[in-house]
Amino acid sequence: MKIVLAYSGGLDTSVAIKWLKDNYNAEIICYTSNIGQSDDPEKLRARAMRTGASGFYFEDLRGRFVNQYILPSLKAGAVYQDKYPLATALSRPLIAEGMVKVAKKEKAQAIAHGCTGKGNDQVRFELTIKYLAPELKVIAPVREWEFKSREEEIEYTRKHNIPVTVTKAKPYSIDWNLWGISVECGRLENPWNEPTEDAYQITVSPDRAPSKSENLTIGFKKGIPVSLNGKSMDVITIIENLTKVGGRHGVGRIDMIEDRLVGIKSREIYEAPAAVILHTAHSELEKLVFSRDLYEFKKTLSQRYSQLVYFGQWFSHIKDCMDAFVETSQKFVTGEVKVKLYRGNCIVIGRRSPCSLYSEGLATYTRKDMFDHRAAGGFMEIFGLPSKLEGEREKCY
Repeated sequence: MKIVLAYSGGLDTSVAIKWLKDNYNAEIICYTSNIGQSDDPEKLRARAMRTGASGFYFEDLRGRFVNQYILPSLKAGAVYQDKYPLATALSRPLIAEGMVKVAKKEKAQAIAHGCTGKGNDQVRFELTIKYLAPELKVIAPVREWEFKSREEEIEYTRKHNIPVTVTKAKPYSIDWNLWGISVECGRLENPWNEPTEDAYQITVSPDRAPSKSENLTIGFKKGIPVSLNGKSMDVITIIENLTKVGGRHGVGRIDMIEDRLVGIKSREIYEAPAAVILHTAHSELEKLVFSRDLYEFKKTLSQRYSQLVYFGQWFSHIKDCMDAFVETSQKFVTGEVKVKLYRGNCIVIGRRSPCSLYSEGLATYTRKDMFDHRAAGGFMEIFGLPSKLEGEREKCY
């Protein structure tokens, strides 16, 4: 039997190589992709082969991740439960898609992942595989094996000389990509505990951030970031720059209780400086160019879109339909937004667009006022009629 394993080099997938090999009498092909994490592929290859893998694939998927996953979610305003910009959730269908291609190339019979039975990633991997290659068997070792805790897994790695970097003193589970970092486990599982600084990877604590604020100007064209401080850049470069400058100012730290798909609540820590800055700026630009009806309707769609991503339904007809609406909505989302970064805050301080629906002549209270105040009398008479009728009805009781 040949199994393609989603391999990160972390605790679960490192243990999974030997466990799958022993329990399924299988040949293990490890698959890793570069979606913005800082891992050295050659070190990962060496670690996987030393642990027992017979093959190793590494793909640079950063461009595809940005253009086909991050940008659609940014345009959609997809932020799960108003806080999480879906960094990990967006990467899973992309990784699963790559694994399916390798499985077909290697003529493998199964795909394996290191997701837990109570997590969300199992759904994201498996729904993608069911959609793209329903003939492949999916194996989830963490749902089957005998280990009851990460501490037991660590003991297993020591017993079998499996190289991992996680320790009992720092047992965090960390997932890293271009759009953000997720951190869980350890002392974070108690929602009353404040995260210690060793849990954070790319952001400084706001109270240790620079005392001087920094302003940034982000340019958009049809919803896509195209410039930073007046300089044209590709989206990956913009994200990388915003990650650095945002992290330096403590922007993008997210500590939340979120509702997992399986029905439990979990405490999650995220770092997403670029995502927070870009979502803030993009949403503000939409307010400038959208009609009231479109803005209110899209807020509802954004929530549903974020759920689809979170629930692993990236490959689905409903999402294709929503993407078509979102793409049309971005026709006029062109312009610039100015933000101030200061000790953990991203504050919008300016916005402009050639497609703006804002009219200074209508909004001003100076002599330049173009608004016909006399027309408001008739408007109030008509708009206030239901309130007047309801008020008169109250006299019945």
